[in-house]
Amino acid sequence: MADVTIIIENSNKKMLQPAALDGVTWETTRKGAPGKLAFQVVKDELLDFQEGNPVRMWHGDKAVFKGFVFSKKRNKDGVIAVTAYDQLRYLKNKDIYYYTNLKAGEVVKRIAADFQLNMGEIDDTEYVIPKYRGSNETLFDIIQTALDYTLQNNKTMYVLYDDVGKLMLKNVDNLHVPILLDAETAEDFDYESSIDKETYNKIKLYYDDKDEGKRNIYISQDSGNQAKWGILQLCESINPKKAINPAAKSDALLDLYNRVRRSLSITNAAGDNRVRAGSGVMVNLNLGDMEVQGKWMLVETVKHKYSNNQHTMDLTLRGGIIG
Repeated sequence: MADVTIIIENSNKKMLQPAALDGVTWETTRKGAPGKLAFQVVKDELLDFQEGNPVRMWHGDKAVFKGFVFSKKRNKDGVIAVTAYDQLRYLKNKDIYYYTNLKAGEVVKRIAADFQLNMGEIDDTEYVIPKYRGSNETLFDIIQTALDYTLQNNKTMYVLYDDVGKLMLKNVDNLHVPILLDAETAEDFDYESSIDKETYNKIKLYYDDKDEGKRNIYISQDSGNQAKWGILQLCESINPKKAINPAAKSDALLDLYNRVRRSLSITNAAGDNRVRAGSGVMVNLNLGDMEVQGKWMLVETVKHKYSNNQHTMDLTLRGGIIG
């Protein structure tokens, strides 16, 4: 592929530039998964590389991906299908962590140092988590728990991602990409609205006060949406030492969950390498029961496809009125 360059550094420190067959893909997910590069090459006597070898990908003169070979699959024709992941792959490791009075950004820095990950820009996430104790959890989950606490308490969402070999943690409000997705730039889309998953119009939080021998309960609810949907309740126990203000947390959870969940999938949009999971893109589409005009939406997943000297992308979106 003339516009895609892939370089593999093998175990002998030799730089290999295989000619990738048509159909290179690069995928990112907003949380819980590493960036993934998939490509195919034809085996020859000079192409010698192993699992764990570093790999980079450029599109034109733009560096897009830096990671490591994790799997190779060869067929009878000598075609090797390669899967590489960025350094977020190492966040699938499990470990034991305990901390007090740390911000989510500080948790990321601590884990990155422990696992020798290359750090880039880590935003100040502001909210201080009073206490956390986790056993045999993935590093992804440990970090996401810290980010969830931050979202619930100060209503600010952050996204963790790898930017060509640098670990980044950024406020999603600062990741807008100035492009417009509409009927002309997207080949097709699927739109779904639902109250069947992660929609609640009543929040009940509780904890047992052993000193006073009573159970403390905090309720936030929306009677208007209860009349429309019935009562959809989320009931959770809380640790008062972790939740500085249980009533405020209950209100914040209601604000997050008291809505119709809408998902929008767009296929074969014009590709832009700046768009990754966690980015914001502007959408202008008629979805049937509503028209989205100039709304910023959050990219949950994106798959970039490089084929026939064309660059397209498939996206799933939420945010704005989608979410």
